[in-house]
Amino acid sequence: MSYVVAVRGMCEFAAKQGDLDLRFTPSPTAQEGIAGHSVVTGRRGPAYRTEVSLAGDYGPLHVRGRADGYDPDQNLIEEIKTYRGDLASMPDNHRHLHWAQVRVYGHLLCQQLDLKEVNLALVYFDIGRQTETVLRETQSADALAPMFEQLCERFVAWAQQELAHRGARDEALATLQFPYPDFRPGQRDLAEAIFKANTSRRCVMAQAPTGIGKTVGSLFPVLKAAPQQQLDKVFYLAAKTPGRQLALDAANTIRTSGKVIPLRVLELAARDKACEHPDKACHGDSCPLAKGFYDRLPAARSAAVQVQTLDRAALREVAIAHEVCPYYLGSEMARWSDVIIGDYNYYFDLGGMLYGLTLANQWKVSVLVDEAHNMVSRARKMYSGDLDRAALRAARSAAPALIRKSLEKVGRCWTELDRDTGAAYQVLPDLPDKLLAALQNAGSTITDHLAENPGPIDQALQRFYFDALHFTKLAESFGSHSLFDVTRTDARTTQLCIRNIVPAPFLKPRFGVAHASALFSATLSPWHYYSDLLGLPSDTAWVDVASPFEAKQLVVHVVKQISTRFQHRARSTAPIADLMARQYHAAPGNYLAFFSSFDYLEQVATEFAQRHPGVPSWQQSRRMQEEERAQFLGRFTLESRGIGFAVLGGSFGEGIDLPGARLIGAFIATLGLPQMNAVNDQLRQRMQEMFGAGYDYTYLYPGMQKVVQAAGRVIRTQQDEGVVYLIDDRFAQPEVSELLPGWWQLTGSGS
Repeated sequence: MSYVVAVRGMCEFAAKQGDLDLRFTPSPTAQEGIAGHSVVTGRRGPAYRTEVSLAGDYGPLHVRGRADGYDPDQNLIEEIKTYRGDLASMPDNHRHLHWAQVRVYGHLLCQQLDLKEVNLALVYFDIGRQTETVLRETQSADALAPMFEQLCERFVAWAQQELAHRGARDEALATLQFPYPDFRPGQRDLAEAIFKANTSRRCVMAQAPTGIGKTVGSLFPVLKAAPQQQLDKVFYLAAKTPGRQLALDAANTIRTSGKVIPLRVLELAARDKACEHPDKACHGDSCPLAKGFYDRLPAARSAAVQVQTLDRAALREVAIAHEVCPYYLGSEMARWSDVIIGDYNYYFDLGGMLYGLTLANQWKVSVLVDEAHNMVSRARKMYSGDLDRAALRAARSAAPALIRKSLEKVGRCWTELDRDTGAAYQVLPDLPDKLLAALQNAGSTITDHLAENPGPIDQALQRFYFDALHFTKLAESFGSHSLFDVTRTDARTTQLCIRNIVPAPFLKPRFGVAHASALFSATLSPWHYYSDLLGLPSDTAWVDVASPFEAKQLVVHVVKQISTRFQHRARSTAPIADLMARQYHAAPGNYLAFFSSFDYLEQVATEFAQRHPGVPSWQQSRRMQEEERAQFLGRFTLESRGIGFAVLGGSFGEGIDLPGARLIGAFIATLGLPQMNAVNDQLRQRMQEMFGAGYDYTYLYPGMQKVVQAAGRVIRTQQDEGVVYLIDDRFAQPEVSELLPGWWQLTGSGS
């Protein structure tokens, strides 16, 4: 069995050395790089060949790649690198890596054409000046062969280790047994649906109720299918930190339930949480963990692969022991892990690392998306961008003269736009060409300045620069999937936003690259809402897993005598407070009460405290910190009694687990409908145009998803019993009640 490795990948592994250096030095975009390559190759003669495929073997290694260009008239191989700024400031370890690549291509060409020698060139193309700097050398086949062998030798031991690991992993997974004596009710249905999706290379959406063990039930079938389907990686993507921990626990349970499986599991944490020295910059002159990073990386990497579960703590332990950065060690270990657990953005974001690695390495991956009802709102944010006039003023005041001039032009174009848009909120049919051109020019000016003057940059200028780059990037793909709107925040300040409302065009290629995908949640109804907005493949399977719970476990009251509409809220507070108190006195215990906003929450909480001072209560506050959230949840114990007031759709409306007596009931005093405002009205209009269901796609479906999630906090196991009050007359409407779980039995209740 051979181990296939790309020329670049092998060189990065075996030839990269020196410091980790992430000082911001503007580099060409992918499009600029492609254009730069075209300019260089277009200057060559008619016999010049581009993208020359080359391959060779060394022991178990099959090394392959594409040389940028070959001129047979000069017997010359060229490796083209685009850059900005001063070439002399390029770190030595970059150039060392580039020479390693072109020399490997030279060796492979000599082998292929039986050449005695070959001319090699590094062509550095300055994107800004459109000029070339060419570094040349001539190498004999006899000299190149040992260079190639030396690089291969550095990699071959690793490759043999990886082949052995993959073989042992797949052999163990082929006989993998479910980690428990039996499946829970519904869990087998979920597992079978995901297994079939992986064996038929499809996407599946699974609506599966809380309590059936979705995490194990989704990860197990993918691992079971991995050997036959030759899967390279499994990506388990979660919306929040608790979801990552559940996945880590499930992977460990599967790995150790019988014969221990050689399965490498990696948790990817956010950079700001993994950083050991937040007061230092990411380069060797500042951070000790960046100094000599690539020199110490081989030992750290070798130690890391011996740790089966590289969660955040374990990764940090290895990194500190070898004096390397934990975050970037984690990025490196993504290449060598079997199951990678992280946030949605690692695969679905515009610059998602895991998506980029999948494309570059041609991995066969299976993608699991936990709590997938969050994907619509999260993906919309990923593909939206805004610019604030106040941020422009702050950037301009801190900018050097040349940059200030370009930012002043942006300001003038912005002023013209403001004159044409006097409303507090306005959607424009087209992007403002003049303003976009000024932004692009300012971006290029800042980029060129930073390339010529590397070093610290004012934070306000840097922030606006990054925002402008993102904004202009989104402008390139602007279409009916997004809105361009202008919001006036005060007399001098407006905010411009490219607001994505249908992420489908951006997400569709990511689902297409995956071997299989599974999106699962307790609330994925109606399926066409998620399919339309997320761009799922046309052959996506849909499974609605039957609930393991019985109607007798949960009493669901619809309180039709109370309206929680905005105009009725003032007179609803007393009836809601009295209803909650009656239920509490009838069955003392722990309850959660959910409201549509903090204002409404505070009104009812105040009323409740005045009318029923003997009932313990506590409430969610605005902008709660992690410790405060923990204290809020800490009030729900097996012995405690009281009512916690929370906002629907907030920290306590999903993703929390309070089984048994820790939570016996919930009051939901809202349909959870998004606020009716100018932005959502535009969203409604666009949803109507695109899908013929403007109100449902904008208000009803997102609102009811929050309601069902919140109610789902009450029944967590087959032993739990509880009560839910749905407080609003609209819950009795057929179009609303049909979106509630089928196993619920609704009963009327007085106020």
